[in-house]
Amino acid sequence: MILRSANWLVLVTLVAFGRSTQPSAPEPVSAPLRELPWGQLNFLHTTDTHGWHAGHLQEPSFTGDWGDYISFAQRLHEKADNEGRDLLLIDTGDRIEGNGLYDASDPKGIYTRAIFKEQEIDVICIGNHELYHKASSDNEYLSTVPNSHGNYLASNLDIIDPNSGETVPLAPRFKKFTTKNQGIRILAFGFLFDFKGNANNTIVEAVEKTVQQSWFLEAIHDREVDLFLVAGHVPLDSPEYHSIFKAIRKVQWDTPIQFFGGHTHIRDYFKYDSKAYSLESGRYMETIGFMSITGLSTGGQSSTRPPVAENTLSSLKFARRYIDNNLYSFHHHSSLNSTTFPTAHGRNVSAMIASARKDLKLDHRFGCAPQDLWTNRAPFPHQNSIFSWLQVQVLPDLVSEPTRKDIPRLVIVNTGGIRFDIFKGPFTIDTTYTVSPFTSGFRYIRDVPFQTAKRLKRILNQEVPQLVEIPHELAAHLPVSSKTQAAVFEGPKESFDHYYGSANQMPLSSENDIPLIPGYTTHDAAGSDGDDTIHSPIKFYTIPNVIESRVAFPTSEAGNAEDPEKVDLVYIDFIERYVLWVLKFLGMEYEIGDTEAYMEGKELTGLISEWVEGNWKGDC
Repeated sequence: MILRSANWLVLVTLVAFGRSTQPSAPEPVSAPLRELPWGQLNFLHTTDTHGWHAGHLQEPSFTGDWGDYISFAQRLHEKADNEGRDLLLIDTGDRIEGNGLYDASDPKGIYTRAIFKEQEIDVICIGNHELYHKASSDNEYLSTVPNSHGNYLASNLDIIDPNSGETVPLAPRFKKFTTKNQGIRILAFGFLFDFKGNANNTIVEAVEKTVQQSWFLEAIHDREVDLFLVAGHVPLDSPEYHSIFKAIRKVQWDTPIQFFGGHTHIRDYFKYDSKAYSLESGRYMETIGFMSITGLSTGGQSSTRPPVAENTLSSLKFARRYIDNNLYSFHHHSSLNSTTFPTAHGRNVSAMIASARKDLKLDHRFGCAPQDLWTNRAPFPHQNSIFSWLQVQVLPDLVSEPTRKDIPRLVIVNTGGIRFDIFKGPFTIDTTYTVSPFTSGFRYIRDVPFQTAKRLKRILNQEVPQLVEIPHELAAHLPVSSKTQAAVFEGPKESFDHYYGSANQMPLSSENDIPLIPGYTTHDAAGSDGDDTIHSPIKFYTIPNVIESRVAFPTSEAGNAEDPEKVDLVYIDFIERYVLWVLKFLGMEYEIGDTEAYMEGKELTGLISEWVEGNWKGDC
């Protein structure tokens, strides 16, 4: 198969027999697997990929790249067609910011847009990260939307057309289509949560207002619909999705609804009623979500294929699976092997990715990390916490304005700006962007009374009762739901038999002494058997919204730190409005005009790589 992107056609002949996955990626580790719960209508779902199209090059469980996913989707399409089932692909946004493949390019996204469009996706929507900057939202409108051939939906998002200056929908509000094998009539929408941090060239309408619009009400009154499909960059148990569910149920009380969500970076499954469910499929190309529905009506049936056997069920059945993104899982679920699984198209997309990584020099090494440093897999403070490393070593060493280097300063950084872990071994250009992909610089306020400044951290971390509401966006994402976290911390030690689940979900081997590798052990609305790979559990810890470093504080003759009268209050510019809110709450009337750039032109991302280059020398 030739590539859809003409710019990369040269690669087709170069890699006809090449290895899928990226050359430096480790081999996946064998593990017991649960089967996919195939049904009448099936879905593959990606969300919050954030540029990780190369997969994870230091984690064997997640080494599949976008080319492997293309091969996987094609093989599952073949299986579905052979059995008279339908398979649809869904993507629910946040495709950018978080990996060198996107963030190291100039202009940003020039490689990832070409790579992403190689996968044929049936319903696509936007995420909030595509909207932070005018350039990225324009790229969606001018490139990704037309490349999606009518499959990109924007039910509550407008954009100012960069050519005409008119305000127009980013993409169609909805679409109706009929599946090719079963003839299932689907009415699909694409939503974004009530996001307020977008650039001024886009307009996000509140979901609650959107569902009152005449076009939406007219659409959901269509009686010739077998399934409502809502794709959104929206948490599952959110006011936005409950609003959509209630609006549809007021008009169509019995029609099945399938939601797909995103944004919270977790594996999750939620039930609204017996005929309405939702799925969220993790983050960073770690997870390919699989969803199936059986028992749908087929009002658009025109195929001569016989209905699949499960169609005889008298009631609806919904099922889910979270697939670890690696070739071991892909080979098993497609009933193929390393020889028969890869497609020419998939291999060529893997080569596109390898070529892009080479162009961007993403394997260039700044240094060698002496240990693993975790965002959520270690508590804070802790010697294995990436935030303790920042607090104690990086920020004190490098956050310094030359003209004010001797003035005591409080440096505040939000933990949400640190996106991923550091693994022992090479720290590369790519690592820099996976850890800190954002372009945030530093701002400061001069001569803030220390007794006031020292209270900011506790208020921003919501450690004290307060009137100022601090959004969860400041903090590092916890990559599991609260239900999963509670089960891992508080639940009894579970037997190997429990991990296997019911008899019809038995994994490859029934040997009870197979060692389990650590990984996701998801607990959701349907239980604890959703993960395709059976893992030993990992503890994930809640991290505060912000961390604070105290730098250049005076010391007594005995060497003990003393409180200064005043400090320079230094902070990441992303949190400036929250800093000013809290200061106002504390009785200090600072405004934007009272703030100044600190170390102008320097960003946290660059400081991290600079520190590594100066401190983590040697061979890996």
